[in-house]
Amino acid sequence: MGNAQEVARQIPRGQAIRIKIEIDTNPPPGFDTETRFLLQPISFSVRVFELPDLFAGKMHAILCRQWKQRVKGRDWYDLVWYAANHPRLHLSHLEQRMIQSGHLKSKERLTPEVFSTLASTAIDRLDVRQARKEVEPFVKNPEALEIWSKEFFHDVINRIVVE
Repeated sequence: MGNAQEVARQIPRGQAIRIKIEIDTNPPPGFDTETRFLLQPISFSVRVFELPDLFAGKMHAILCRQWKQRVKGRDWYDLVWYAANHPRLHLSHLEQRMIQSGHLKSKERLTPEVFSTLASTAIDRLDVRQARKEVEPFVKNPEALEIWSKEFFHDVINRIVVE
């Protein structure tokens, strides 16, 4: 939560900020939560998924989101953030999410090898140029996205620690 507090300090006094909060009202089983405390703008606590379970949700979006020909570059940007900062992925929770969404049969198991194959396939299908273009308006330094390539994302996936 240090990032949220740092962002709050950077916002000029009196300037409005909007924060989007997503609430999963029907999460699949097999996740862990923790209580986090924020001190600004007022002190409060919130119960949240632990990071490996949040990462499982992000990987579910990358592997299973169906946007026809559109690419959601923000998912790929978040993938890079997770791999760099909190690379632990709760594989059994990802499996439960994929079963719930119909992308995996209930009898199938999501092994590290199957995950690796699915991730590689998603990267091979990725329109990197379109992903970069979609995320550029949200990035402070768009030149940082120039490194994005299929080879780059294959390297990122290899940094994930599957639990």
